Amino acid sequence: MLKILSQRLRDCRKEGGYTQREVSIYCDLTEKAYQNYELGTHEPKLSILMRIAKLYKVSLDYLVGLTDDPTPYQRKE
Repeated sequence: MLKILSQRLRDCRKEGGYTQREVSIYCDLTEKAYQNYELGTHEPKLSILMRIAKLYKVSLDYLVGLTDDPTPYQRKE
């Protein structure tokens, strides 16, 4: 899972036109912490992963490799 996660984080960031610094600021992380997620040396906490998914407009299932469909789920009110 970590290899898929790190690859998808990198792909989504580049697709969105974000820098690692921009993502780290949005997620209230250090740039080094985010770099470690993309390198696959550290695994983000669920709360961080949720922020990243929201920024990239993808589902958590997509980020962790449970599906190849990036479409986020609709929230129920």
